[in-house]
Amino acid sequence: MQRLETDVLVIGGGSTGTGVARDAAMRGFRTVLVEKRDLTHGTTGRYHGLLHSGGRYVVKDPESAKECIAENRILRRIMPHSIEDTGGLFVITPWDDPAYGDQFRAACAACGVPCEEMPVAAALHLEPRLNPKIQRAFALPDGAADSFLATHANAESARAYGAEIRIYHEVTALLLRDGVVWGARIRDLVRDEEIEVEAAVIVNAAGAWAGRIARLAGCEVNVIPAKGVMVAMNHRLVNTVLNRCKLPADGDILVPIRTVCVIGTTDHKVPDPERYGIEPWEVTLLLEEGEKLVPGLAGARVLRAWAGVRPLYSEQATSDTRDVSRTYALLDHESRDAMRGFVTITGGKWTTYRQMAEVTLDAICRKLGVERPCRTHLEALPEPQEGKYYTLGAPLADIESAHHTAELLCECELVTQDRVERAVDAGAVTLDDVRRDVRLGMGPCQGGFCTYRAAGLLQERRKPDVRETNLALLDFLQERWKGLQAILWGAQLHQARLDELIYLGIMNADHLETGGRKSPLTDFYFQEDSGPPESQRAPAGRDPA
Repeated sequence: MQRLETDVLVIGGGSTGTGVARDAAMRGFRTVLVEKRDLTHGTTGRYHGLLHSGGRYVVKDPESAKECIAENRILRRIMPHSIEDTGGLFVITPWDDPAYGDQFRAACAACGVPCEEMPVAAALHLEPRLNPKIQRAFALPDGAADSFLATHANAESARAYGAEIRIYHEVTALLLRDGVVWGARIRDLVRDEEIEVEAAVIVNAAGAWAGRIARLAGCEVNVIPAKGVMVAMNHRLVNTVLNRCKLPADGDILVPIRTVCVIGTTDHKVPDPERYGIEPWEVTLLLEEGEKLVPGLAGARVLRAWAGVRPLYSEQATSDTRDVSRTYALLDHESRDAMRGFVTITGGKWTTYRQMAEVTLDAICRKLGVERPCRTHLEALPEPQEGKYYTLGAPLADIESAHHTAELLCECELVTQDRVERAVDAGAVTLDDVRRDVRLGMGPCQGGFCTYRAAGLLQERRKPDVRETNLALLDFLQERWKGLQAILWGAQLHQARLDELIYLGIMNADHLETGGRKSPLTDFYFQEDSGPPESQRAPAGRDPA
């Protein structure tokens, strides 16, 4: 068995985990991060992409609002390449209370969130598809964030400071002795090997799975898995983040992110963060609510539906997840559970991940009796275009300026062959890993034309047993299919039938030989959702063909 010794072991490869790893490495700690799947496979890679201004929480959850606006300003400075400065509008529709606007504006002022009321005509000029019957509009500094890119930038920075980032490494046990968590036993899921890591401090940053990790040390952490369903439209109906100006509820936000826009979200407790379905009523509700912001939205082409699971934290049991604060919690298990060497950081938002890492490392420094100040707010993350926000036209401009149009492997997302080659050579285990690295297969055809090309490239670069490449192709097709089942009507149904003809009718993909192989994610892709069989039906009133 391989054995490692480190100062800080981080469990979880989402935004918080990679943020903790970066902060720890920058403070000079030997750092190892382990993630049971790929980076961002959990909640970080499954949210709508909002850079919060804090406006959504100023009335009901002001502490969270203050955290958001503080970090909004820092993230714009240290990772502009991962952010599109869309701005945000909070609008009062005919279904909302006009008087809430005054309460909202006063709460923004109290929380330090910039808020400017603008004439309705100006708001409609800015966003022509916005409901013309809105009564008031407020401009706030919301934005859109690429959580995949940001997480990888954090991981790259952590590596540059000496951290080890190990994906597909699952914690199977925490090692305890005399009230101390001194290490962890970890399974390398790719090599099928066990590793024992001894650490001075172990950080549980496992998001919605934090409760499960804590139980390995005999500690109870009440993480409430709250499913949030989102629906992506196949193009940007708006270029500004739109919010309903009211207390947060289902379907009240529309986020333009990259080439699409996303209407979200629902908020419902689920028993298992790994197993949940997308119900027809959830999709219907989101489209109906989106129609109130942008008339005609429900009739536009729907690209995909998916869900992420929020890691809400509460010491008390609760029946309504909307009542749980969106702020974060750092749990010191030495003072809380008499278990030294173990802390849990949970809750929070993507926007506040850096601050969560900072308070975690501040606590670790105090535990270890050292003074090493945080510098993550001062030093920018690695980026290709220093100091520039992402803009929608930038990828196409890069392609055209470099004359790479003939090298596109994924036309929908403008992914070139060399980018896929770099992702494969960097160690992507599955084609879904490549998707998270370069956005392969995330456009309107949902992998219809790029999956077989990417599989061919995988075979060419690595020259594995062809059955492994077959497995990679089948896994990725199944992963894409899971997001289509709840929205199969209209143009996207036509696209799905075309993809079916390509892969089943021409390539006979369901008979490709895999030799019984499984990837670390095969069971996850092919597991049955907890949704009912009717989840494949079109919402009422929509033409199934």
